[in-house]
Amino acid sequence: DCERLQRIAIPLKIDLFSLDDLFEKYTQFDGCELLVKVDLVGETHTKTVASLHMGSWSTEMQEEINRINQVLPTISGELKSDEIRQWMDAVLDKMDHYKAKHLRYVEEATTLLELSL
Repeated sequence: DCERLQRIAIPLKIDLFSLDDLFEKYTQFDGCELLVKVDLVGETHTKTVASLHMGSWSTEMQEEINRINQVLPTISGELKSDEIRQWMDAVLDKMDHYKAKHLRYVEEATTLLELSL
């Protein structure tokens, strides 16, 4: 039971939670009415956000990472597991999007540099 759980610290990782086969949904934090804060542990997200050279990308990533702590206090306990999992997927998807964009910019810059030499 997690009746008094208010805060969790988790890594930003694909498939961190397993689907409850009986209920066919994610239930790890169902019933945790007081859960209002998620802290990310590990360096993956910190290093990725710091490496985004476009300020707007870093800002948008930070807003997405912080979004969960604005949403959790406003939803019922039975929705928290799904919300956390969907949020993690959204953060990872956005991170992958910006990393791919960054790589394209680097490749374009490398090509332009090679052509100028």
